[in-house]
Amino acid sequence: MTVLEDRIAMAESDNTSTLDEMFERLETMPVPEGYKVEIVEGTVYMSPQRDTHWEIIADIYEQLRTKYPRQRVKSDVRIDYPGHLNGFATDVTVVAEGAVKTEGGHWSYEDVEFVAEVISKGTAANDYGPKKTAYATAEVPVYVIADPYQGRCHIYTDPKGSDYEVETKVAFGKDVDLTATPLGLTLKTDEFPRD
Repeated sequence: MTVLEDRIAMAESDNTSTLDEMFERLETMPVPEGYKVEIVEGTVYMSPQRDTHWEIIADIYEQLRTKYPRQRVKSDVRIDYPGHLNGFATDVTVVAEGAVKTEGGHWSYEDVEFVAEVISKGTAANDYGPKKTAYATAEVPVYVIADPYQGRCHIYTDPKGSDYEVETKVAFGKDVDLTATPLGLTLKTDEFPRD
């Protein structure tokens, strides 16, 4: 290993242990029921899950379950992503076939094939900003943002560096064609509620 590789490995292990410490502290705190907690760039965010938010998550989950076994579809499960202290609890995630948890008991971002986030007012900037950057850096092939305030989905594909090369916008009510992506299916949005 070179000095640079040693430093990168040390920085990554420090991020993980620091994230572990932060999540351990959060687990002892009284988080209100119905709130999601995640760490984005070292900042802790708690956001309530409203009915609209949950209905879209459930709809996406149910559609993914028509193709993928339960073990591959995750919701609100911590996955650590590249960047400074990024421990996300993604709304919906699909992991690769054969994916196994790390020694620390977490799924690895290298095994993530699809991510969907449903916008909440208080954390929308994260989904469109640092989380999108982290997903692209992690080379997540498909990232979908369902935005009930705009009434549309933003589909990001072809990750390159810290961004996606392709963005497609689809209004709620129209199909999101992901057949040409590793996901290989079409998401129906006709039952996605708006805010």
